[in-house]
Amino acid sequence: MQKIVRIVTVIAACLAVGYLSSIVTRENIPTWYAIIKKPSFNPPDWIFAPVWTLLYIMMGYAAGRIWNRVDEDRDKVKSAFIYFLVQLLLNALWSFLFFGLQNPMLAFFEILLLWAMIYETYCQFRKIDTVAAYLLLPYLAWVSFATLLTGSIWYLNP
Repeated sequence: MQKIVRIVTVIAACLAVGYLSSIVTRENIPTWYAIIKKPSFNPPDWIFAPVWTLLYIMMGYAAGRIWNRVDEDRDKVKSAFIYFLVQLLLNALWSFLFFGLQNPMLAFFEILLLWAMIYETYCQFRKIDTVAAYLLLPYLAWVSFATLLTGSIWYLNP
């Protein structure tokens, strides 16, 4: 039972972070974001919410699996969880920089750091649970795309 509670707790925390960062995002989509220039490969607005919801669930499940290994190797789990929490905070920060401050340049440099932290989280998770690590790969791929998108928006809107 404790293992399920851990997984549900981390999933709920990830979804809560996503929800809180979406508040500033939703406010700016029909205003600022609607009028800025975007690249031709920009996805439709409706795709972001379901993709992010799925990614938050997957990353939460992955982190829950890691937490459930705490009795086997407390130090590795603690280290991996620190990286996980840092990348989760950086994930939320991106929304505030891009949508809240309406600053694609600052958001671009921040998302580079986010990408590096996700990759390091993946590496830390892989040392503990390969399934948990693989669950982060779609997230890493999406943030790779988001990095390209953010950089393109910055370039198109100097």
